[in-house]
Amino acid sequence: MKDAAPQTIYLSDYTPFGYRVEDVHLTFRLAPEATRVVSKIRFSPNPEATERRFFLHGEDLKLIGAKIDGAPITPRLVEGGLEADVPDAPFLWEAEVEIAPAKNTALEGLYMSGGMYCTQCEAEGFRKITFYPDRPDVMATFTVRIEGEMPVLLSNGNPLGAGEGWAEWHDPWPKPAYLFALVAGELVNHPDRFTTMEGRDVELNIWVRPGDEDKCAFGMDALKRSMRWDEQVYGRAYDLDIFNIVAVDDFNMGAMENKGLNIFNSSCVLASPETSTDANFERIEAIIAHEYFHNWTGNRITCRDWFQLCLKEGLTVFRDQQFTGDERSHAVARIDNVLALRGRQFREDNGPLAHPVRPESFVEINNFYTATVYEKGAEIIGMLKTLVGDEAYRKALDLYFERHDGDAATIEDWLKVFEDVTGRDLAQFKRWYSQAGTPRLKVEEAYEAGTYTLTFTQETPPTPGQPEKDARVIPILAGLLNDNGDEIVPTRLLEMTDTTQSFTFEGLSGKPVPSLLRNFSAPVILQRDSTNAERAFLLAHDTDPFNKWEAGRALAKDVLVRMITEDAPADPAYLDALQAVARDDSLDPAFRALALRQPGEEDLAQTLYDAGRTPDPARIHEAAETLAQARAEALQDLLPRLYAELHVPGPFSPDAEAAGKRALQNTVLGLLSRLDSGAAARKQYAQADNMTMQLGALASLLTIERGKEQAAAFYAQWKEDRLVVDKWFGLQVACAAPQAAAETAQSLTEHPDFTWRNPNRFRAVFGSLAANPAGFHHASGAGYALLADWLIRLDPVNPQTTARMCSAFETWKRYDADRQGLIETQLARILATQGLSRDTTEMVTRIKGD
Repeated sequence: MKDAAPQTIYLSDYTPFGYRVEDVHLTFRLAPEATRVVSKIRFSPNPEATERRFFLHGEDLKLIGAKIDGAPITPRLVEGGLEADVPDAPFLWEAEVEIAPAKNTALEGLYMSGGMYCTQCEAEGFRKITFYPDRPDVMATFTVRIEGEMPVLLSNGNPLGAGEGWAEWHDPWPKPAYLFALVAGELVNHPDRFTTMEGRDVELNIWVRPGDEDKCAFGMDALKRSMRWDEQVYGRAYDLDIFNIVAVDDFNMGAMENKGLNIFNSSCVLASPETSTDANFERIEAIIAHEYFHNWTGNRITCRDWFQLCLKEGLTVFRDQQFTGDERSHAVARIDNVLALRGRQFREDNGPLAHPVRPESFVEINNFYTATVYEKGAEIIGMLKTLVGDEAYRKALDLYFERHDGDAATIEDWLKVFEDVTGRDLAQFKRWYSQAGTPRLKVEEAYEAGTYTLTFTQETPPTPGQPEKDARVIPILAGLLNDNGDEIVPTRLLEMTDTTQSFTFEGLSGKPVPSLLRNFSAPVILQRDSTNAERAFLLAHDTDPFNKWEAGRALAKDVLVRMITEDAPADPAYLDALQAVARDDSLDPAFRALALRQPGEEDLAQTLYDAGRTPDPARIHEAAETLAQARAEALQDLLPRLYAELHVPGPFSPDAEAAGKRALQNTVLGLLSRLDSGAAARKQYAQADNMTMQLGALASLLTIERGKEQAAAFYAQWKEDRLVVDKWFGLQVACAAPQAAAETAQSLTEHPDFTWRNPNRFRAVFGSLAANPAGFHHASGAGYALLADWLIRLDPVNPQTTARMCSAFETWKRYDADRQGLIETQLARILATQGLSRDTTEMVTRIKGD
């Protein structure tokens, strides 16, 4: 375990490492309890360094011996690694260490998962493998020899040779240690080939445990589509002779982009119609694309230091979002992205964990793999593209790849290529990287004699360590409609740079209806007085798909807020608008499914809090249930016909059109189940030939507090499939009634299949508990206490997963005094735990606001 004593690292303290690494040779002699790692590393003095301290990171390593230029030495072991006296000239460092992969439950460095050796080195896991300058700006070529009894021995780069009990690999592209990877195990491959636009013939493999071979075809197809897309859209070709993906059951993250050897959480690569939902297929497609796209935006160009994490992650998320839009539906993909952004990142920005996209300091870098770095980082790329235009964006990216290939780059390097291509000064735009918080964008309007004026005022609330905020550049895409619903001013870019700024539209025949922030052109909260009549009008007539959906969502949220705060009935105007959407067969089914989805209870809690009210999770849940029933009754004449028409005949296909129909059918089923006591859902469950329809039916039944028989049958059918059993665990907690949520989670922790050391299974139960707001925040405090119990238990085993799960408590200060007191008690109890990890200590301290 890492030392829990906090030590803050600051961006401003960056200095280059005192030595350059010319090349690295590693030999692994694998054994579960005593793996030997022999390193031979060529160092030379770095002329750009300001100091020459020879310090190598190392954690949980048993040093067997060390040499410099062949002569044995005794290095000084210090906190976090070792140091030694070295020549002021090039030299060869040699060291042999012993590590115990079987005991490495933190899943960092070299560890074992189900008898298989695997690695996870980002961010600072390589220091658990051998002594090394474990920082992203130290880049070198690696040659690796693996010796062991496993039949498959893999590492980065191209294979040099293999024989009985050994294999050698060489990666010709310099890389930082965080991209190192090794896998050894009893694996089988799903092979294919790809020819790049440069004519390189590439061997492709997805390596899995025996028995999972039939779940690789979709992942392989997604990989090949990603490779072709990156060539066509960004001009980037693959640069090795082989590309390997390995599925691993025990993995803290979704996947890792190690050069030429991507390691995936098995849930993010294995797919079949029988065991995977449409959401799983889409997620797998996106994650495979994301990790592949890292080959250029992360590997060939990496980060100078971990403060620049958003440089590779924000850009690569934006690229995988583009890919998903091209492969499926840009409108639906954009709505899904914004829902995730608001649900995770806006919540983060509005609480004690708020931090800039590029933070100024951290204690534990693993705690900054956040929605702010990833999703908000991607939004910044999107805003930049909107501001400069598609052509300039492509030219800037071409220059970025040309100028910085092989570099460990910074945000300043990234923005400079855009300044050089466009001539723009991006100093103000850079504030998006340095200022935390979500800007509030207030809008006022005026119309007189054919001139319409929009006046925007931006304000960003204080965040931890940043009480004052400067004005940012905000790109606002806007259009205007007339009373007939005709678009009289097509989408126009309004570039806001001041705290308050006005834009005028002249020559109009009447006051228009504005459509603002089209395609959600900036990650801001738009505050504008509007009526439900106007929202219904935009829902019916807006030509921008995102704003069409946004109008319906705003209408639903207004209805729910009134039901919560005023005990008002469901607004008939909203129910009429809902019927219009449900009947509009011209709309994409996937879009209709999103438009018919009710706003979530967490979203409503945040909306009430932003309006200065204290949200009551129980009252929110009651209103949400009341509206759901009213929606079902309003649509009761349409639902049976619509449900029947949406049936997708023939063999299962994961394509966007079929998936959209299934999404809408399951949405309709959820409403129908409230009217027929689950009769249609029971029939769908019995007849389902794919996981999307089977799980959709089970969710509908559990939501109306039926389905115990089906839940038992589901487990009996799928108990041998670990990924489907994760779904079974999670769904029961997510759909549990508020008063039963904590009890349901507790009972599932007693189930024989609750393998709590596996991150997927732990998240299935406790991530679902946190995602059941009325259940987690039940007034009894049982949910808080249960989660705290398990976090304390998990922390000594897996600090990373523990720290990330602590974020369930991050919104605690928005609730009433009783709930705050209950949560604060649990946070204090976690902090008081003896030997608490540095990861969890930092997270809980930040959440408490100490």
